[in-house]
Amino acid sequence: MLTGVAARLCEGVRAIAAADWDACAGAGNPFVSHGFLAALEESGSVGGRSGWQPLPIVIDGPDGRPAGIVPAYAKSHSQGEYVFDHGWADAWQRAGGDYYPKLQIAAPFSPVPGPRLLLRDPAVAPALIAALETVVDQNGLSSAHATFVTDDQLPAFEAAGWLIRQGTQFHWANDGYATFDDFLAALASRKRKAIRKERAAAVEGLTIRHLSGDAIRPEHWDAFWAFYQDTGSRKWGTPYLKRSFFPLLGEALGDRVLLILAERDGVPIAGALNLVGDDALYGRYWGSTEEVPFLHFELCYYQAIDAAIARGLARVEAGAQGEHKLARGYVPVPTWSAHYIPDPNFRRAVADFLTREREGVAAEAGYLAEMAPFKRG
Repeated sequence: MLTGVAARLCEGVRAIAAADWDACAGAGNPFVSHGFLAALEESGSVGGRSGWQPLPIVIDGPDGRPAGIVPAYAKSHSQGEYVFDHGWADAWQRAGGDYYPKLQIAAPFSPVPGPRLLLRDPAVAPALIAALETVVDQNGLSSAHATFVTDDQLPAFEAAGWLIRQGTQFHWANDGYATFDDFLAALASRKRKAIRKERAAAVEGLTIRHLSGDAIRPEHWDAFWAFYQDTGSRKWGTPYLKRSFFPLLGEALGDRVLLILAERDGVPIAGALNLVGDDALYGRYWGSTEEVPFLHFELCYYQAIDAAIARGLARVEAGAQGEHKLARGYVPVPTWSAHYIPDPNFRRAVADFLTREREGVAAEAGYLAEMAPFKRG
């Protein structure tokens, strides 16, 4: 419970001034920026009947401005999270409980590690976690889940007694490369040749364009919307994001949005949407209207590496899952989530599950690391 600190629930990100939000979020990770989260709200991608009800939690400082914020959502399902708890929901409901609504601390639809406690004053971190627990307890919610928590914030959740879950993603690390060929030189000969063949086949007859800021015109968003719908309908049945989200995002984030298009005779046939952080390029959405061998790898992985090298960025994070990324120079890294479960019996069952799961995840990550395409000592 909170003592001596007042926390408040807000009806959406847009209820908080952009300057105040970003003073807490910082500039490093675009997925927790006011611009990104407000575009989700304004477009109707969250809120309404989406099952994502924005409920950011704020603690104000002595100056009356937010000292800390949590991007929290009341969830009526487990879609769009990429840390799968459907089995937990089934077990809880078979036992006669209501798993939904639950409280989700996340950047919606974004399996991107980032701060989940947005802190202008780091001293309020424990109070923010206590506020999350209070919201769960006072409203009879089953649980709270902070997904894709950064390494530096994980100890705060651990200190509060939250259960920790480990996952795996595949990221590309920039080892001081000046060119893509420098990166290729670090790979085993067979892998290097395979990538060169893939890139040549993927772009034959095509023009690749990198667009950001004002260079992204309405017709480019029209094309990308068709790509996104195609991929979304195949992956999720119904795409999560609304059409208006994309130009709103472009307007809010400007040059931090990078749209990579493949064109045939001047007509876009495929595209990949990326966001640019302070030290990373984040690949998010991709789609195409024409099947071209290896074009997905080219736009989502190799062009992303090119863009990261050109910008001097430390890494590329290309989204959830995907062991096929290994052969393209993306290596396994751990991801983390934290879970507050007040019911002692349910907590015990989940804790047992996580212990067993963590052993398997660690073993698999070690095996995958051995398969990396880089030259051996």
